[in-house]
Amino acid sequence: MYKVMIIDDEKSLRNLLKLTVNWNQLGLEVCGEASSGIEAINIIDELRPDIVFVDIKMPFMDGIEFSRIAIKQYPRLKIVVLTAMNEFEYARQCVGIGVKEYLTKPIVRSEVNETLQRLVRELDESAASEPQREVNERSSVSYGGMNNICTFIKENYKNSEINLTYVANKFGFNPSYLSRKFKEETGMSFIDYVTRCRMEKALEFLRMKTAMYITAKEVGIPDPNYFSKCFKKYTGKSYSEMMKEEA
Repeated sequence: MYKVMIIDDEKSLRNLLKLTVNWNQLGLEVCGEASSGIEAINIIDELRPDIVFVDIKMPFMDGIEFSRIAIKQYPRLKIVVLTAMNEFEYARQCVGIGVKEYLTKPIVRSEVNETLQRLVRELDESAASEPQREVNERSSVSYGGMNNICTFIKENYKNSEINLTYVANKFGFNPSYLSRKFKEETGMSFIDYVTRCRMEKALEFLRMKTAMYITAKEVGIPDPNYFSKCFKKYTGKSYSEMMKEEA
């Protein structure tokens, strides 16, 4: 069963898309969703989708920028761009980065199903034609090597593109292998470590009475809604609540 991710800043459209398709019948499952490209980049390593629906117009990171980053990190990813008719010329910018499928809004059930059937056939053909490949993993990540990775994250947390695959490519490891070794060596998942680095820095900005939207940008999560979600999960309180306590 192939996995599908839906990215749109409108919850109503995400829900509509989930209800429009008989996913099981197509051999698909919706593995997750995100309300922005920034949030999607942060959670895509955990979800590992085969197909992504992404709205072209979103704040902080639009569908084009998301697609550029995602296809670079996941070359086999199938991306379907959702666009309004008057945005189609804008959507053509996606052609050069590997996006091949477009759906105009409002979405039409038959068009969505036809697109998904085509993508499922492509995924099936790709899986059948590829020989069994052994993943070229390094046999170990030394303690010093893991320290270098942690240092890199601490020095580059402001980069909103940073996720597991980005860092794995940077250091020459298979992402799944690095994920496993990272947790073994540090005792926490990769995404939790990145989030901790960002949230600890966010607390420093909070103590300096920095506005949330500025802090969010400074710690590599320029989408304030997603930043707020991460901050509350990490501290147990909202940014504004903690700001009041610091007053």
